[in-house]
Amino acid sequence: MAVTVNIYYSGENGNARKFAEEMTAGGVVRRIRAEAGNERYEYFFPMEDEETVLLIDSWTDQHAIDRHHASPMMAEIVRLRDKYQLRMRVERYVSDGLGIPAGDEKFIRT
Repeated sequence: MAVTVNIYYSGENGNARKFAEEMTAGGVVRRIRAEAGNERYEYFFPMEDEETVLLIDSWTDQHAIDRHHASPMMAEIVRLRDKYQLRMRVERYVSDGLGIPAGDEKFIRT
């Protein structure tokens, strides 16, 4: 079962966006996406909150997340979080593997 973690990074003076930009420009995002088990690693910017960045981070399973957390890359991420003095709010979702229910498909435009 896939595990998706939504992390809301919040700071001041645009620091959350600066963090996401440095993560991307410094190659950390590219390296995370290349890790075994990573399915998605993308930043989004809430329209109504300029001081927050949403990270959607999906992995094949908890074991893949544990490997990521044990990697040297986590020290880089923590250093950047500290540099930009970010606060975090975390949501965790586990996929049931069933996909989109048939009744919901009629509301999805492809």
